[in-house]
This record gives sequence, structure tokens and C-alpha cells, in this order.
Amino acid sequence: MVEPTIDEPETVAEPVVVDAPEGVAVAAVCTQAQLRRFIKSRSYVPIHELRRRFTLTGEDDDVTGFDAAGRRVFVGLPPREARMLGELVSQGDVGYELLLDPISPLIVGVFPVRPVQRS
Repeated sequence: MVEPTIDEPETVAEPVVVDAPEGVAVAAVCTQAQLRRFIKSRSYVPIHELRRRFTLTGEDDDVTGFDAAGRRVFVGLPPREARMLGELVSQGDVGYELLLDPISPLIVGVFPVRPVQRS
């Protein structure tokens, strides 16, 4: 029998919560650095996990496009976060996996490209 062990919880940046007047609903926002850090902390991140982790609200069929590698690709993120992801892709920090069935330029997951520098 294997004894369960309690590990330290992961240390990943928490989403930034914007202050708003009482009674006004405001969605949490993330920064590009938080997005990069979260993606680099894992070997692969499905897009739905990004939406859940950063509490990105929107409609089920929200899709935003950006240009990458000379073609237009689409991702199921709000426009602001899709723009940040597009910048990470164009900088070479993040790679992406496209939907295969049917073949379309829709991103289903992302992964780090450059290894994390640890000192």
C-alpha cells in the first residue's frame, strides 16, 4: 500500500481581479506575463483550461482569430486574451495544436516552446 503524501500546492500567479462598484459584475483579467507563466508551467494546456484558470467568461461559441505563421488561426478566447496569445505565438514563446477532425485552423491547445530558465 502506498502512503499518500501532501505536496506543496503549485505556485502560479493568481488572476487579477478588478475593483468595481457594488452590484456591477466584472470578469477577472489576466496579463500576458501570467498567461506566459501558466503555459510554461505545463507541458500542454488545452484552451478550455486557460478559460477556466483565468475565469475568462464569454459565449460558448466565441472565437477570435489572429495571424500566425502566415495564416489565420482561431482560438476560443475573448479578443483581449486571444491577442495576448497571438503575441506569445509570434514571439516564439508558445506553440499551438490545431483541430484535426475536421482539419481547420482552430487552436485546441498550447505548449511552451522555449524552456524555462532556472538559476
